[in-house]
Amino acid sequence: MADIRLKSVSKHFGAVRVIENVSLNIESGEFIVFLGPSGCGKSTLLRMIAGLESVDGGEIWIGDRRVDQLPPAQREIAMVFQNYALYPHMTVKDNMSFGLQNIRMPKPEIEQRIANAAKTLEIDHLLERRPAQLSGGQRQRVAIGRAIVRDPKAFLLDEPLSNLDAGLRVRTRVELAQLHQRMQATMIFVTHDQTEAMTLATRIVVLNNRKVEQIGTPMEIYSRPASRFVANFVGSPAMNFLPVTRVTDREGKALVTLPDQSEVQTQIPTSTLPGGDGLTLGIRAEAVRVHADGATKGKSDVIERLGERTLAYIRLTDNSTIIAEDVGNSRLAVGESVGLRLDGASAHLFDAQDKAYHAAN
Repeated sequence: MADIRLKSVSKHFGAVRVIENVSLNIESGEFIVFLGPSGCGKSTLLRMIAGLESVDGGEIWIGDRRVDQLPPAQREIAMVFQNYALYPHMTVKDNMSFGLQNIRMPKPEIEQRIANAAKTLEIDHLLERRPAQLSGGQRQRVAIGRAIVRDPKAFLLDEPLSNLDAGLRVRTRVELAQLHQRMQATMIFVTHDQTEAMTLATRIVVLNNRKVEQIGTPMEIYSRPASRFVANFVGSPAMNFLPVTRVTDREGKALVTLPDQSEVQTQIPTSTLPGGDGLTLGIRAEAVRVHADGATKGKSDVIERLGERTLAYIRLTDNSTIIAEDVGNSRLAVGESVGLRLDGASAHLFDAQDKAYHAAN
């Protein structure tokens, strides 16, 4: 396995800039997830590492070699695609051995590598079948097995779960996590699904509008988002955002007033905040609780009953909406007047440029 380093990498298609000056260090054995909306450049960045797209600026290093001028076959990486890319006329065994045969690897070694990979992925009983005889999850495991037998320095996975149904996606996600734990391989995984990113990644690289918004562990991204975009994109449901009408210093921490005149005591140092107006309070649904004595008032518009918890969409007196969390057996009804308690210790503030401000560590 090897580390991967991107140094000021850029890519454009004509006048359209897709990736702009991205630098990133990936340690050997990490499971890195490129996360972002469609069109943010995450797949293009992965394809540049693989050599399937040229680099218009910057450098890419795998281990101690600069590879951005090398063809894909010389980069010692393996790629798993969204659509599996299996040869339909070949058996599973032939699909997995094809690349090794092309480089004239001795047949006994090919047989051993296939046997080891098939056992690891629990597809050893499928080796004589063809892709048409396999389920979607089995095809994806074959595609991963074809990558494993190459013994690459890194695995690149481009939205490999997006063609699977919901239940199979969960099972395959668990299998991928277990595979990484067993192999301790360097993996880069592209997805727009924040649940996949949160459950698989060692670190997440959040991409937006051609650039990196934030790099961090899943809980760093979730708990201390660097920008309003990250706060909104990561988490289900998305973070609540409420305009702030006034900020008061209370023992060095920001006490914010909302449009309905209710107040939230945050743990954010006022000394870190910019002057002027335009601040927005950000708070996740689990930090907003339905409570009869809550200072913030509203009426429930929509109730989502999810079993272990209930999400309530509450229309406040200023006509804005906030998502609150209640117990799983909540008796809250649509149209009911409610009070809300906002946990200011979990709150964030965002300025007019969408920069985030958090409570001190």
